[in-house]
Amino acid sequence: MKIQAAVARESGKLVYEILDLDTPRDNEILVRVVATGICHTDLSAITQLLPARLPMVPGHEGAGIVAAVGAGVTKVAPGDHVVLTYDYCDDCRACRDHDHTYCHHAVERCFLGDRPDGSSTLHDAKNEIVHGSFFGQSSLATYALCYDRNVIKVRKDAPLELLGPLACGIQTGAGAVFNALGVTEQTDFAVFGAGAVGLSAVMAAHVAGAPTIIAVDISEERLEMARDFGATHVFNSRTGDPVAFIQSVTEGGVLRSLDTSGVPTVMQQALAATAPRGSCGWLAGVDPALEVPINPTFLLAGRSVKGIIEGESHDAQAFISKLVDLYMEGRFPFDKICQFYEIDQLEQALADSKSGATIKPIIRFHAQN
Repeated sequence: MKIQAAVARESGKLVYEILDLDTPRDNEILVRVVATGICHTDLSAITQLLPARLPMVPGHEGAGIVAAVGAGVTKVAPGDHVVLTYDYCDDCRACRDHDHTYCHHAVERCFLGDRPDGSSTLHDAKNEIVHGSFFGQSSLATYALCYDRNVIKVRKDAPLELLGPLACGIQTGAGAVFNALGVTEQTDFAVFGAGAVGLSAVMAAHVAGAPTIIAVDISEERLEMARDFGATHVFNSRTGDPVAFIQSVTEGGVLRSLDTSGVPTVMQQALAATAPRGSCGWLAGVDPALEVPINPTFLLAGRSVKGIIEGESHDAQAFISKLVDLYMEGRFPFDKICQFYEIDQLEQALADSKSGATIKPIIRFHAQN
């Protein structure tokens, strides 16, 4: 079928094209995309900081309506509302242990842009391959071909056009708090970086009942948003040492900290802000050649560093459904960090995402009804 999709043929540039999308195979699902969030990972893919192959269609925070399903699909049916999340192999050691976010074949399933058998779902007007399985979806398009593994059925009374970012960025921040770090009423918490991931972490820590929630950033506007979402303390790191501040308002540090920046000095600060027995999460994608020095003596007091992918949302069906429920209850107001752009405003949305003018851009492709 013919679809309209945003295609990256050269580094850093996206242009809409008309492409041919395959019909669904047995385990595949055709989704009419209502809206797709734009994430830093999309920008990293189209600028070739990640191992995505050009030409490709990005987009990995899709939300839409099931249009057709393959013969082997039973989890969803045409007309269902769905969110599109990360893909995984379901066969490696991590997947057999149900730790799907740590799939050993995540690069092939999420970045290289082809089906597991190496075939492509998309072709251009010259019948040449366009890589169309980014995160198992490539949802910066009017339609996306997905897999039964990464399609999440959601309740129909929720605003579908808003839900796509739950698939990655917001799932990552909230999941880091709920799943990976296990923040509770007994654990104080600090987050470094108040973007989409960091602010989602603040919201989640507030839901979890953390008694002290500290947000660190260089933007007063974002720090004020963090307060609105439940932060008990905020600190502008342009004005001084965030570690000293955190130690001054806690008993020498927090039990849980999270870096969302991927900046080496900030990653070190997030670890330094932990108290004895504390745990620090690192989740931002960084240059693989980057090294962040750690003093092993500092860790001897029971401290640890934990790498986190996709918020350890291993059961994405359950976790994304939980976030939708929290939103509908008024307890997880992630809509306040989102801004909608129409299909012809893609260039502006990308620019606003890169500059930070918009925390979470969402491109609308179809009306929800």
